[in-house]
Amino acid sequence: MVWSFGDGGAEELLAGTISNLNPSQNRESVVPDSPNAVETYSLTRRYGSLVAVDGLNFACPHGAIFGLLGPNGAGKSTLIKMLTTLLPPSEGTASVAGYDIVREPRSVRRKIGYVSQMLSADGDLTGYENLSISAKLYLVPGSERAARIKQALEFMHLSHVAGKLVKHYSGGMIRRLEIAQSMLHHPSVLFLDEPTVGLDPVAKQAVWQNVRDLREEFGTTILMTTHDMLEADELCEKVAFMHAGRLAAIGSPAELRSALGPDASLGDVFIHYTGATISEGGDFRDAARIRSTAKRLG
Repeated sequence: MVWSFGDGGAEELLAGTISNLNPSQNRESVVPDSPNAVETYSLTRRYGSLVAVDGLNFACPHGAIFGLLGPNGAGKSTLIKMLTTLLPPSEGTASVAGYDIVREPRSVRRKIGYVSQMLSADGDLTGYENLSISAKLYLVPGSERAARIKQALEFMHLSHVAGKLVKHYSGGMIRRLEIAQSMLHHPSVLFLDEPTVGLDPVAKQAVWQNVRDLREEFGTTILMTTHDMLEADELCEKVAFMHAGRLAAIGSPAELRSALGPDASLGDVFIHYTGATISEGGDFRDAARIRSTAKRLG
């Protein structure tokens, strides 16, 4: 994923740095004004007559793993683009890590990380070299880069392949490296777009554990999109279902399941609120994107 912004460039996004990845050392101390890391206020995005996101109001607590679910075309990607300041809202606003996405986009960018479905690691470089480039983009001081990269590799269990070309990594290793890249500046909020699409069950479990570790070790708030109901059930304390640009339901997976009956699954909740099965939705471009992602991670 290559970031491009009209009012500051990648350097502005990557400017928020800490001295290392140890949460107990030199970490910026910020007292939040709100118990929530992300809050939206009538957030709306229109494309001509199409309303992609329609007056959205929800909150994601600090330190939560929050899942955003819905069929293709529900507005999830548009929402993430607005929250990461890639796309301005048509109406309303949101706060991310205490900063307003409309009035303070540069401050938002310093506090967030983003891992998209697009390939962000260079296969012709080693894992260490990829992280070294990311560290420079994040403006990590030269005297601290080696220690920061070493800690990131250890945290993601990639030290043993640090000198190996990424094109020889497994899919799970690539995804973990991409998460390591996004965490070098230790963001307050990390956005993950379909973090395990195309991965086998073993690789999925490894990525899930890394996501949990990020939250536990660093207090990172994680907002992720997924179509995997098991993933949402296993990882997320809170999930929100989107349908036609609106919020259809929000709550813990257990609460949403119990509202439909003792035997209901999260997949049943998905169908109940969105009117679609998990495998429905999307078009040729959606299918091509998903299969391309699966291929490069396979």
